[in-house]
This record gives sequence, structure tokens and C-alpha cells, in this order.
Amino acid sequence: MASSPRVTLTDVAAAAGVGVSTASRALRGRGDLSAETRARVLAAAERLGHSRAGERRGRPRSGTSLLFDLVLGHFHDPYTDEVTAGARTAAARLNYDLVLTAERETPGDDWPVRIRSRGSAGVVLGLMVPTATQLAVLRDADIPVVLLDPWADSSLPIPSVRTTDRAGGIDAAEHLVAQGARRFIVVGGAPSYRYGRARVEGFASTVRRLLPDAPLVRAQADWSAAGARRACNAALSALRRQEGDGPVGLFACSDEMAAGTYRSAADAGLVIPRDMMVVGFDDVRGARWLRPALTTVRQPIREMAASAIHALAAYAQGEPLEPSITELPTRLVARGSTRPELSVGASV
Repeated sequence: MASSPRVTLTDVAAAAGVGVSTASRALRGRGDLSAETRARVLAAAERLGHSRAGERRGRPRSGTSLLFDLVLGHFHDPYTDEVTAGARTAAARLNYDLVLTAERETPGDDWPVRIRSRGSAGVVLGLMVPTATQLAVLRDADIPVVLLDPWADSSLPIPSVRTTDRAGGIDAAEHLVAQGARRFIVVGGAPSYRYGRARVEGFASTVRRLLPDAPLVRAQADWSAAGARRACNAALSALRRQEGDGPVGLFACSDEMAAGTYRSAADAGLVIPRDMMVVGFDDVRGARWLRPALTTVRQPIREMAASAIHALAAYAQGEPLEPSITELPTRLVARGSTRPELSVGASV
């Protein structure tokens, strides 16, 4: 419904079942209110077409703060550590502070209201896609949003930064074929996010193009090392029942899952890389610590986070923020897990 000056704060309060002062605090992003109350007031205001033109909308009197928010569902794993490092470094170089904001797994989570309250200059949303209501809270306060590696494509007009996931899967397949693999396993992630599907599709289609008759087993794991170990155990059993021989080439959609397949190889008495060659995806620090060191598709995680921060800073300087997709290229990094000449031990 279009905004109308006839809709007053009193109307919004009545529709939400709260007092006028409570409605005012909710709309301004102020006060100690529950997430459910804030959400109810904001929904009533949107439904009635209440205009808050001229109000502070939770922003500081002196204008937008020199800070950006990085919103993630969780922190402190190898991937999000890289995201945080890249965003923090870029923000500091641009004389901005970086606030780490957690998306809580509760229906009434009010992270957009919390961000609006501190007058953030912009928001990077990592590995997520906001709802229309969440985005409206930020846009109503003229706080720009950039998506970083979203788990799905959004129908909302939001700029995003990501990497060339499908191309990375293609590179992994071409590398394994060139190294002599003739049987293949691809371990995808569950849930099957956008980037995981692209990696698996790129890998599988390339194997089929280069070696149409080669056995190829698809497996899924819950994006964890333990899950990948179980999935790889089952995939190896399925591969043994198919015709064909030669080294196994395995592609896992993350380095953490690739680490789990190392344990699976040990379970089966296989030697990496002689019996099974492994390629991961991400190139986080742990990839170098595996023995043998993991061949992986490097996605430029820090650079992606920095790109999102630079886009927000440019918007703060008056440049437009177009709802376009920015893709930074992947690069395959070959290490010991796909170099048979480095392997030791007896074959099974």
C-alpha cells in the first residue's frame, strides 16, 4: 500500500496492539523491546503505509557512523575467519570500523533493527539472503546491503560478490583426469546450496565430457569432515561394485569435507595420492596442514570480502550501488594430494 500522511503513529500503535511510545521506539530502533514487538510494529507500519519521513529512524544525529556491519550466521571457522580478516583489513584501510553481527537462529531475530539503531554505513551479509522485510528495515534507513557468497540467488535487487564456483569444479575435474584418475567421486554439500550445486555440476559435466564411460559416484555430506568421511566410505563401496579400475579421483566441495575423505581413504586402506587423489575447494589454512598437503581450488575469500566493503565505501562517497553480481576467479592450487610420485606405502 502506498504511503499516506493520514496514517499516524497512533494508527500504527493500535494496529500492532501497543502503546504510542512503544510504537515510536520500535520505529526508531530505540528502547529495550523484544524482537517480537519490534517485528509486529514494523509489520503494522508497512501494512498501513506509515511514512517515517523526517524521523531519525534510529540513525545518529551527526549522520551515518563510520562503521560497517558484517552479518554471518556463525563465526570462528576457517571460512568465516577468512571473511572476517578480509573485511576488517579493507574497512580499516578505508578508516571504517567493522562490527561483527550474528544472525540468531530465532524467528524474531531483529538484527536489521540493531544495525539501523547504530546508524551503520553499510552491511555485508555473508552466506545468507535477507527476507524482503529485513531488507526493507535497512533500506528505509538508507543503509546499503551487499551479499557475500549467498547460499541462493535472490529475487531482490541486491548486489552480490561471489566466486566462479562452476569453473572451479571444471578445473578440479580437468586436473584429476590429467593426473591419471579414471574413476571418480564427487562429494557435494547438504543442504545443496547454490555454490555447492555449481561446483558439483562443473565437475561432473567435465568428467562426462572428457571420459564419458568413466565410473562417477555422487555423494552428499553435511559440509563437515565427519559427514564427508561417512559419505566417502559409502561412495567407495559403490565404486567397487562398478566396472573399471585405476586411481580414484575425488572432488569435495570444501576443504573441510576433503579432510574427512582422507580419513575415509585410511579406513579403506588406500594411500593418497597413489590410490585416491583428492581435490578440495576453498584453500583455507588447514589445506596446507594435511598430509599430504591438499590440492584445492582457491577461492579468493579475503578479496571477496574486501570487494564488498569497497562497494559500500564507494556508495558512502556518492557512487551508485548497482544490483549486479561481481565474480572473482578461482584458481587450482596443486599440492601433494594429487601427485602420485610423492606417495608411499603399498597398494590395496
